[in-house]
Amino acid sequence: MANSSRRVVLAALAGNGAIALAKFAAAGISGSTAMLTEAIHSLVDTADQVLLLVGQTRGERPADATHPLGYGMEVYFWSFIVALMVFLVGGVLSMYEGVRQILNPAPVISPWISLTVLAVAAAFEGTSFRIAYREYRRVVRGRPTRLWAFIKASKDPALFAVLLEDSAALIGIGLAATGVIASGFFHITWADGAASVAVGLLLAGVAWVLANETRSLIAGEAVAPIVMERLKEALGRVDCITDLEEVATLHLGPGAILVALTLAFRRDSTTDMIEDAIREITQALQKADGRIAYVYVRPSDRPHQSSR
Repeated sequence: MANSSRRVVLAALAGNGAIALAKFAAAGISGSTAMLTEAIHSLVDTADQVLLLVGQTRGERPADATHPLGYGMEVYFWSFIVALMVFLVGGVLSMYEGVRQILNPAPVISPWISLTVLAVAAAFEGTSFRIAYREYRRVVRGRPTRLWAFIKASKDPALFAVLLEDSAALIGIGLAATGVIASGFFHITWADGAASVAVGLLLAGVAWVLANETRSLIAGEAVAPIVMERLKEALGRVDCITDLEEVATLHLGPGAILVALTLAFRRDSTTDMIEDAIREITQALQKADGRIAYVYVRPSDRPHQSSR
């Protein structure tokens, strides 16, 4: 899982750096604010992917005395930093440049240069999005899960951040191209700045979604409902449990889940039988989902019952 999302991030990083340089060059030649905004957008995306890789690397460190449950949640922290960068550097700066161009409009020179660079950028961004989309389809395993629902439910910010950023990049390229065409060919000088403001608003929206999703993960999210169903089904097949009172889960990172159970065993269970039962429960849960890293069992306070 981690290696798959890392490939998605690396694929996005590979194209964004070169795209950013090309866009900055085109912006310098043409004087297009929309192109400058797109260059900033690609530069921010490049930095974001570096930060996502930093988060993945730090999150994969083994557990130690100071972090006995591992460092997996560092991925969520660095993803939140990515959201702040998208908003502050991408969204706010793009809107500022757009407003400045609207107030002091200037014609776009050599619009074909900008359009050519945007076309190449669209090809790179489309390839990156296709790789991320293919990983999304692999994760949902053919289930009828819409992309937006997946982004809301996903616990892997590296994957849904790239999906969001690449989607925004493709839309932003369309907006920038519209501004360049309107300003360069139809001499609507304010259109270039308006396109820049639109890209800025788009990035601000993406940043809000990223920040909200990662905030929820940092606060401690349970597993998705479909995963919880699988866990309860697995527990339902364990004979030694007579009363399952509570199943609490917590994502410790994209690839690690903690499960805390409150349950009752058979009344005649010995210590050895309970130890065997806990091993059976752990194996059943890990078979249901390979991300289960920790299982804690607490005896129920309810009176023993003969059946569930």
